Amino acid sequence: MLEHVTENKNFAALMKSNIEKLIIHFFQTEQNFGILCRVAEVSFDPPLPESINSEFRPFTLFFLAGYTFETAEIQGDYLVFEAGFGADNFGSLVSVPLLSIMQIIIDETPVLINLATYKKEKKEPKKKDENGMENSMKSFLSNPENSKFIKK
Repeated sequence: MLEHVTENKNFAALMKSNIEKLIIHFFQTEQNFGILCRVAEVSFDPPLPESINSEFRPFTLFFLAGYTFETAEIQGDYLVFEAGFGADNFGSLVSVPLLSIMQIIIDETPVLINLATYKKEKKEPKKKDENGMENSMKSFLSNPENSKFIKK
């Protein structure tokens, strides 16, 4: 029964809206916070070295404080911020889809829990109709009125 709620498109839109509004509120009140997110859906630019990337668990916690908090902003459906990783503080621009944020945390306490699991349906590319042009021409020529458009 819970799956009917968590996999629902409207529920996901509501959760995304709540996540965005809460993050904006924290930006406005200058409240540092952490996000627990599905790291497989997070992108890094430039990509992180494999030695750092391999250390991430499926759910990873990022704390937005200091410089990371100052650079953070909402861009469309993403929370974007700059962060340094590893012993050498490798810099990268981190883009986190809002719906991949599972929790928003302050002082080790979750203030928002996202249970939405809805995913946009991927549209399969239409297959090219091998006979489409031929069928279209046959249809066109089957109407005697169209003969006036054919050059002789």
